[in-house]
Amino acid sequence: MSMLETRLHAVHARMQAACQSARRDPSSLQLVCVSKTQPASAIREAAGLGERHFGENYVQEALAKLEQLADLRSQLVWHFIGPLQSNKSRAVAEGFDWVHSVDSLKLAQRLSSQRPPSLAPLQVCIQVNISREDSKRGVAPSEVPTLAATVRRLPNLRLRGLMSIPAPGDLEAHARLAALLQPGMDTLSMGMSEDLEAAVAAGSTMLRIGTAVFGARA
Repeated sequence: MSMLETRLHAVHARMQAACQSARRDPSSLQLVCVSKTQPASAIREAAGLGERHFGENYVQEALAKLEQLADLRSQLVWHFIGPLQSNKSRAVAEGFDWVHSVDSLKLAQRLSSQRPPSLAPLQVCIQVNISREDSKRGVAPSEVPTLAATVRRLPNLRLRGLMSIPAPGDLEAHARLAALLQPGMDTLSMGMSEDLEAAVAAGSTMLRIGTAVFGARA
């Protein structure tokens, strides 16, 4: 068994245990393997082990991997989870299935206008600065209703839910994000390698796991 396979088994065991503890159906939880800084070969190996959802943070790095893994395109679901500048939005709108980091109306409008009509609507989450950190992007919790109402009207996007990156030690952040979920939203993108159990207990539906899957980044 390779190291990657060992780590994936461990992550899925943690997810199973967390769901059991929270009395949740494990099928309600999706693992997104965060593959930033990892080579395409690692993604290919993970795909061979049954993983389908991969998250990337950096546009240029991600586009190179999408090209190298083009033969797997129909099998994989690509999530863009990092900060996205408007001048790089077209590549993401054209190449990804999900964007978790929508943090402004301007970005949402660009993604909608740049999404090819031949593709299914881009699945998006609004990023919320749930811990109100100056160093983090995302809208304030109070701004979620207004932005959500506008994003819902954009033709080539489908608003799925909310995403956050809480401050370390903010133990109530996941519950606060869950409280902002609106009718019609079905996704809470929250929880990483260090706090997946707390996220599952609070209702996460998508875990963004990097280090625990691929090992420490270089």
